[in-house]
Amino acid sequence: MEAKVSGPQTARAEGMDPIGGAWLVRAFGLALVQPLFVRSEIGPRRQTVLHPAYRREVHQEHMRPAATLQAHLTFMLKHEGAHLELLARLFERIDAQQLADWLRAEPTGQYARRAGFFYEWLTGREVPIENGVARGNYVEALHPEDQLVATSSVTVSRWRVRDNMPGTKDFCPTVRLGPAVREALQFDLAGALGREEAEFGAEVLRRSAVWMTLRESRSSFQIEGEQDQVTRVQRFAAVMETRTGAGDAPLTPDALATLQKDILGDVTTLASFGLRRSPVFVGQAVHFENVVHYVAPDWPDVAPMLEGLKTFIERTTGASPTARAAVASFGFVFIHPLADGNGRVHRFLVNDVLRRDGAIHAPFIIPISALITEHSVERARYDAALEAFSRPLMDRYADRYRFTREPQEQPDGVLSNFQFDAYADARPAWRFPDLTSQVEYTAGLLQRTIQQEMHAQAFVFRSIDQARSAVKELIEGPDADIDAIVRSARENDGVRSGKLAKRFPALQNDALWAKVASAVSDAFTAEKPQPDEAADDPPSRPPIG
Repeated sequence: MEAKVSGPQTARAEGMDPIGGAWLVRAFGLALVQPLFVRSEIGPRRQTVLHPAYRREVHQEHMRPAATLQAHLTFMLKHEGAHLELLARLFERIDAQQLADWLRAEPTGQYARRAGFFYEWLTGREVPIENGVARGNYVEALHPEDQLVATSSVTVSRWRVRDNMPGTKDFCPTVRLGPAVREALQFDLAGALGREEAEFGAEVLRRSAVWMTLRESRSSFQIEGEQDQVTRVQRFAAVMETRTGAGDAPLTPDALATLQKDILGDVTTLASFGLRRSPVFVGQAVHFENVVHYVAPDWPDVAPMLEGLKTFIERTTGASPTARAAVASFGFVFIHPLADGNGRVHRFLVNDVLRRDGAIHAPFIIPISALITEHSVERARYDAALEAFSRPLMDRYADRYRFTREPQEQPDGVLSNFQFDAYADARPAWRFPDLTSQVEYTAGLLQRTIQQEMHAQAFVFRSIDQARSAVKELIEGPDADIDAIVRSARENDGVRSGKLAKRFPALQNDALWAKVASAVSDAFTAEKPQPDEAADDPPSRPPIG
């Protein structure tokens, strides 16, 4: 028996004749937060149109499914892929008996069986069909050629489906493996670092890595507008140096509480460390008014969602380290499980996952925050990656939050006057985020950071070594004095400063100074990186190490 849908909801939109997922959205009145990544319709000729956020597929009349749940769900699973937020919302609208009738009519049909599997996996409720199905070849729940899946599957005999879901029903992100993502994930992090080491030498790269650890800490605070907090910057740098890839993975409540304590220190307004038990939003005050950019999930959902993220990392072991690092990082920040420190942990997780996966090795830290803060284009890209999920969410629920006059003490001791009345409705979006754009962004960010930021920083260290050696051939002195001469010559474009000449009288000799200035210039101009790749001068001695 097929469930037909009729009435005003099936009316065609002007200029569009939807099928598949788009038909299901309209027919069942589904209000999605995340847009469909494939939008199929009937038109006069077959064509594919690529848009920045989705792919439009136009099919001819002979491809039109019957006006039933079963036919359009089959079309979606076959031609578009599983949109988990859509399925979660759809299954709350339909009677499971409709799926049972479909399965009895097509007991070996792979799409009926996959629909039955998805219903039970997403809802935790059973389809009313005794013992499931007994026949049919086993099929994958998700197509591994289309999206990132678990690297090993579990057979579900009830539906004769291989469960390769990468997460859990409480948190399972989607990463679509389209051409752009596949190309981005081809970048070989270990190979790129190996080429840098071959060019600059292991010792230069090691000292550069130590300096970049501090820069990464400082830049991470700068993203949050707190770069002047010297003690906090140094504390986070120490965490980056000692905790990256070490000890327990920081996605369990206890490990995360320890990491949060190490990052924040003992002096904090928080009553306790660990998972929050209070509402959280990301925003800012403008003219004494709160502007909300993102609302995080309700705190009772945080622990199971974090467990889902941990499961994702476990079940995708062996998959692309870059994709896993991106999902861990952005999945974490969208869950926002802490009352404070989410942004720093979010960026820490990129290097932590890469280190654990063997894509980078100690002591290297890829200074992604440094690239983000020092280039306006990179900051815009980072904001766009965050807003790819947060903006649709806030567009959908912009009128569902408010601030009360008096704050209330929350179970974790935090005082909050923030209220949001759409936690249940937003839950499918939080649970099943599409993180494809974030994975593509992270892959590009890592490539640009290594090839620009790290390359330029290693160039500076090597140039300082070469300049120091060249100047020592002209004038003797301890390294600290020689470094002061090199720095002055470089900062003043080869012009001798009166202060330097007074400090080192030998440099008052014009001929000697000319040779010193030339030696410094030569050291810093050989194979000089492009202007937009220039790095900071490190101190004469690394601050950590």
